[in-house]
Amino acid sequence: MVSQARKIGVSLLAAISAVVVAVSGPTGQASAGATAQLNAAQIVADMGAGWNLGNQLEANANGYPSETAWGLPTVTQALIDRVKASGFKTIRIPVSYLNNIGPGPNYTINASWLNRIQQVVDYAYNRGLYVLVNMHGDGYKTINGSWLICDSSAQTTIKAKYQKVWQQVAQRFQNYDQRLILESMNEEFDGQYGRPTQPCYSNINDYNQIFVDTVRRAGGNNSSRWLLVPGWNTNIDYTAGNYGFRLPTDQYRSPGIPSTEKRIMISVHYYSPWDFAGEENGTITQWGRGATNPSRRSTWGQEDYLDAQLKLMYDAFVVKGYPVVVGEYGSIDKTSFDSSNNRYRADFARAIVSTSKKYGAATVYWDNGVNGRYGFGLFDRRSYAVTQQGIIDAIMTGVRG
Repeated sequence: MVSQARKIGVSLLAAISAVVVAVSGPTGQASAGATAQLNAAQIVADMGAGWNLGNQLEANANGYPSETAWGLPTVTQALIDRVKASGFKTIRIPVSYLNNIGPGPNYTINASWLNRIQQVVDYAYNRGLYVLVNMHGDGYKTINGSWLICDSSAQTTIKAKYQKVWQQVAQRFQNYDQRLILESMNEEFDGQYGRPTQPCYSNINDYNQIFVDTVRRAGGNNSSRWLLVPGWNTNIDYTAGNYGFRLPTDQYRSPGIPSTEKRIMISVHYYSPWDFAGEENGTITQWGRGATNPSRRSTWGQEDYLDAQLKLMYDAFVVKGYPVVVGEYGSIDKTSFDSSNNRYRADFARAIVSTSKKYGAATVYWDNGVNGRYGFGLFDRRSYAVTQQGIIDAIMTGVRG
């Protein structure tokens, strides 16, 4: 999601339509691991409940990433420790690069920025957590400095740049074990809500293929690492349906991986119904079969719709050995309009997590660091206090099944 304190995810309106290097990091801590390789079902179970470090390493100003640009404090080890203590086992770290990428042909990432990314990864990785690292804001037309634009005419340059950036990132993390998962991009589409268009979708498929090939050939554990790729705007229907998504081939992966196993995951996001989950007004504040006021409950996107959406992903990918990751989900705080809203936010989160588990998918809650009206926050990032224990409890209940 592209989201400042009040701009929490315009790109997700598509839901409405369908719904150190090899030695040590900057902290001086060695990052090599030797855990046993897990198959698809095992890794989803081991990832447990996930949480997004939103609005931090993808925050930006004047075309440059800055983790405090959107009003949040610098990320600390203490914050990550609080998240872990609350029961989360996976942390997704959205990352933007933007103008911290130098000119071609090398497209060198600013060293201090790459070091900071690794430092924040280490906060989680060195605590035994799974860590998902993506390329987040570089594909948004609304972001100054963005360049991963699927309907641009400059695809030769874009693809060369994309390849070089992922090569550097993958090399930096080559000795991290399977708890480090790389994700090719975030909500990539042409910016127009509706059915996917060509050649934009073909270019998204090409980006995913470049990503897989580049990471696999970057050395170390990258040849067997789990990789996460999205379809059009991480939309379930446009990924699972017949709209143009193409699974990348994996020809450079380690020959030690059994041929019957995959090492590619599929990324989707879930914010349906949007009028409950993301629309910034007080009209729809309740969700699910427990809603007490029909006028405050959406006419669509209830439990039956959720089940059908996750079953689509199960049928299209999970049964073929490709795990699914619901890399973002959640709903904004509307308690200023309806004091009972948090009850339904908890119901919504529990249902998404439990239904995802039913269909073999992992889940990662979207936390944008904002508490109060329209926020997704579960924690206060200054005091590290838990702000939404009820939602956290619902997530943990859901993941336990």
